[in-house]
Amino acid sequence: MEHIRQAVERAKAGEFAPADHLPRLDEQSSSLAAPQSLGDVRTPPSGNGRAHHAEAQCTQIVLNEAHLSSQRIISHDISDPRAKSFDMLRTQVLQAMDLKAWQFLAVTSPAPGCGKTLTAVNLALSIARRSERSVVLVDMDLQKPQVANYLGLKCDSGLVEVLQGRSALPATIVKAGIADHELMVLPTRASTSGSAELLASRAMTAVLQEIKRDYPSHTIILDLPPLLSSDDAIAVLPQVDCVMLVTAVGTTTVAQIEECSKHLLSADVVRVVLNKVPEQDTKEYCYY
Repeated sequence: MEHIRQAVERAKAGEFAPADHLPRLDEQSSSLAAPQSLGDVRTPPSGNGRAHHAEAQCTQIVLNEAHLSSQRIISHDISDPRAKSFDMLRTQVLQAMDLKAWQFLAVTSPAPGCGKTLTAVNLALSIARRSERSVVLVDMDLQKPQVANYLGLKCDSGLVEVLQGRSALPATIVKAGIADHELMVLPTRASTSGSAELLASRAMTAVLQEIKRDYPSHTIILDLPPLLSSDDAIAVLPQVDCVMLVTAVGTTTVAQIEECSKHLLSADVVRVVLNKVPEQDTKEYCYY
């Protein structure tokens, strides 16, 4: 984890960030459009095969572009120059995962406020733009779920209801479309108590196995809770293939990086993202 420490220290010192730094998407911007109503629900198509059968049971919606913009979700729009950073991250992550035939990518951060969910959603939409790729995005931050809010999803059930046996997985997953692209989303409807116990349960293991079985050709992105906020993320790490750690200048401390390194000793960290880097003119990227 020494490379993470170096990245944070260099950014704080005013040097340019690594190639994995993402564009600043400011918390407040008067130029962003206000959220509008979602598109009409579409009838799921019929299909053959396990994946097609699972998708046929999903609710399908059309994402609202104005709402996405208001939430700083921009990677679906190839004309937005900020999407290029997420496309670069997409290519780096997929190449690393393909080398070892990995399917499950966990996205986490040392603490809240690093932009992990924003990164996970934008990465998922960037992957969805690749015609030969498919993606499932799962909101596993049961204490502070944000995926549905970012995408503008209105859901009556989610991951917690599936874990509790009150909803079937195929009917809970949402197929979200924007332009000619789509991604599968397993949202979490609301915060819940006992999150660590749910994530460490046999039911959670069974859900992950069912997703793997039903979507064998999909990249599966798990938006985990912050690593140091609770034991929630630690409970899930043994079941994932690799991890992407999202850090942030002005938020992440060196002490937090050192603590994260202890929890990630046995994990394959496929990428480290340094977020909220001050914009500077540069012609060169630095890799860590």
